[in-house]
Amino acid sequence: MVCCRCARYSTALVIAAFAALPAAAQSAPNTLTPREQADGWTLLFNGKTTAGWRGYKQQTMPAGWSVLDGTLTKSTETEDIVTAQQYGDFELDLDWKIGTGGNSGIFYRGTEEYDHIYWSAPEFQLLDDANAPDGKSRLTAAGSDYALYPSPAGIVKPAGQWNTTRIIVKGAHVEHWLNGKKLLSYQLWSPAWAARVKKSKFAPYANYGMAKQGYIGIQGDHPGTLALRNIKIRALH
Repeated sequence: MVCCRCARYSTALVIAAFAALPAAAQSAPNTLTPREQADGWTLLFNGKTTAGWRGYKQQTMPAGWSVLDGTLTKSTETEDIVTAQQYGDFELDLDWKIGTGGNSGIFYRGTEEYDHIYWSAPEFQLLDDANAPDGKSRLTAAGSDYALYPSPAGIVKPAGQWNTTRIIVKGAHVEHWLNGKKLLSYQLWSPAWAARVKKSKFAPYANYGMAKQGYIGIQGDHPGTLALRNIKIRALH
């Protein structure tokens, strides 16, 4: 018979040993677990090539974007990129790391009807809150629905550290998550949403946020470095 004290000690050793495993041993970057595959997740980036992405209103990837050490990376101001496919209702997960003073964003349900994707697509702001000018307002800080719905402070990690974002879009319902915490939710096309758009810089664009499906986009046309990994998506029904 094993005494209770010994059993507790043994269990603690097992937990400690698992926690000590390197991250790659627990889940390799840019791969899907069998459970994720069964749940319908697909990768948008394989860690090796830019396949599945292209420049906004282009057929190829813009200069300035590259694959570096298993990340989709930009090192300077460049052009925005979008997925090859369009998506309607989905969950999107990804990890991102931004440089000091960096500013970028994730667009969803974007179209190519305007000169810029941000004139049609809502944006999950990616930002170095501490050093970028947009960090002075929660309406434009990390995790916000840019210029429309503010995010709470104190959740984004500093420049140079990895953050994890989840975006849920189902019908009119949208949720922004950051580092395991829900930041905000809103209803597209609702009176409250329409009133915010009318007061924002997006008011001149009649189709802003109106598409029921569209491209996932990553903003490149702002300064600062950005690295992305573990970009995956699954359709919601």
